[in-house]
Amino acid sequence: MTEINWQKLQNGSDIRGVALTGVEGEDVNLTPDIIAIIAKAFALWLSQQKQKPTSDLIISIGRDSRLSGEILMNASINAIASLGVTVYDFAMASTPAMFMSTITDGYKCDGAIMLTASHLPFNRNGLKFFTEKGGLEKQDITAILTIAEKGEFPTVKEKGNIEKRDFMLVYANQFVTKIRKSVNHPQHYDTPLQGLKIIVDAGNGAGGFYATKVLQPLGANIEDSQFLEPDGTFPNHIPNPENKEAMKSISQAVIDNQADFGIIFDTDVDRSAAVDSYGKELNRNKLIALISAIILKEHPSSTIVTDSITSDGLTEFIEKELKGKHHRFKRGYKNVINESLRLNQEGVESWLAIETSGHAALKENYFLDDGAYLVTKLLIELAKLKLEDKSLIDLISKLKEPVESEEFRLIINTEKFKDYGTKVIEKLTEFSANQSDWNIIPNNYEGIRVSCQSESEQGWFLLRLSLHDPVLPLNVETNIKGGIEQITSRLWAFFAQFEPLKLS
Repeated sequence: MTEINWQKLQNGSDIRGVALTGVEGEDVNLTPDIIAIIAKAFALWLSQQKQKPTSDLIISIGRDSRLSGEILMNASINAIASLGVTVYDFAMASTPAMFMSTITDGYKCDGAIMLTASHLPFNRNGLKFFTEKGGLEKQDITAILTIAEKGEFPTVKEKGNIEKRDFMLVYANQFVTKIRKSVNHPQHYDTPLQGLKIIVDAGNGAGGFYATKVLQPLGANIEDSQFLEPDGTFPNHIPNPENKEAMKSISQAVIDNQADFGIIFDTDVDRSAAVDSYGKELNRNKLIALISAIILKEHPSSTIVTDSITSDGLTEFIEKELKGKHHRFKRGYKNVINESLRLNQEGVESWLAIETSGHAALKENYFLDDGAYLVTKLLIELAKLKLEDKSLIDLISKLKEPVESEEFRLIINTEKFKDYGTKVIEKLTEFSANQSDWNIIPNNYEGIRVSCQSESEQGWFLLRLSLHDPVLPLNVETNIKGGIEQITSRLWAFFAQFEPLKLS
């Protein structure tokens, strides 16, 4: 154990590692023994935070469908129970549900652990931690791993109880109740989704419950839903709303089955996207526009916080059509959530923090990024609009979309990649300032965003440094065909001077 680089397991506000063999060059560094120590470290950290002994703690544990999930979860449960903690075993669960177990009456756990690595390949796994205050921050994860590295845990006389609980039914019923109350259907209150054919694509992750435990009791026809069965090999497509194959799959299912609506979740259900009745994707800028239209109807003139790569058309839609405010911030779901929290603390009303990846957190829902809650808000609006013979996509009919949009990844082949990436961005800033038809966008919170105003470009680009990887992601959008080629030809000429940069 002394040879483990504990801090290397930290991935921002999560812990992630390789749990299974099978991928060349990726050695296992997240074994049951290591997971057990990390779980005990969380219990000890929680004991210190709550100022009570571990034997007085209640911790819930859940997992997604990953192949390594069950064995790692059993190791975590037994390790925590060895410190006298009462453990609630939720078995298959979603990440947002784990947080909800810390605030739901009848549970109110002191802490919660979710074993997941989101949409990453089958051999990966990880841990996310929660208290009633929300997901832990980076500094908390660092502290937990420091405790793990020391490996000094108290000895208790009696092992804690391990109790199996079906919290996912409790959690699902919260959505059922919310949809019934919010729609308040005049003919069939209990089944407000009656007459709607809705397809759920869980990607063989943990999201299948939403079809059977939420939509079905509300009267929706879910018979054409797909990939609801958990399978950690993810045999059908990557469970990721940003993945083109995944979105193509749910779109085609909606078209083939003439469904009214399609829903797709990532593995642990903290992200989601949707598809309209024509099979058109409602993700990225469209998804942000749609939920913004709903939120700004409820909270006029408030501020929508997004990540940095949202389009100019979205800004125009939020500010001119919806009369709200659009505040672009850094990539990273914790970044946009914390920025929305900061704005509220400073007296700026903000009810929505959302990333183009599908992470959406609402003030009314504890600023928890919950994919199931997001689609619940959309379904409520869908059902209400149906009563008026209107369509959900009518809400975003005036959203201007780019003609071309692309993300490129520049790999930094040098050891001190963050320093080198920062240097590249600084040099690009100097270069852009000297281009007569390029304007640097002010108040940009990461990297450099440039408006390209020539007749042949008519768009923008954003170059930023990846949060964790030796990569400079480059996002380019344009309002004319061929505009991306025009913009990138100038950028590739500029990047040629940087030998360590390679286009992925």
